[in-house]
Amino acid sequence: MATTYDFPSDLLAGQEELHQVRAELSALLKRLPWSVEPLDGFSDAGGWRKVERPASPGWTADEQAEVEKLRQREHELAVFVTCHRFWAEVAAAERVDARTRLKHAHEAPVASEEERA
Repeated sequence: MATTYDFPSDLLAGQEELHQVRAELSALLKRLPWSVEPLDGFSDAGGWRKVERPASPGWTADEQAEVEKLRQREHELAVFVTCHRFWAEVAAAERVDARTRLKHAHEAPVASEEERA
């Protein structure tokens, strides 16, 4: 049987917010132009694969501030989760498993083979 961990509520909340911030940052970066600064487009077919980029208007000051805010919050949460006092209570040999389970704690549990039968 797999080990279960009694994660503190603040650690679970921090991990969940970290997931949300990373998803929000990823979505924002996908929406933004490819270059922070305004740059001309280019096409390079001489390499091992063709690379093309359209002209980039760059990011606005508000877009840059939003990315910086999300990156800063992501950093704060990552430090909070990885340095939480809970990890001192977990045996060193079990920390990787515990960390993996924390990352997936927000997901619905998957039924085992025996439970499905």
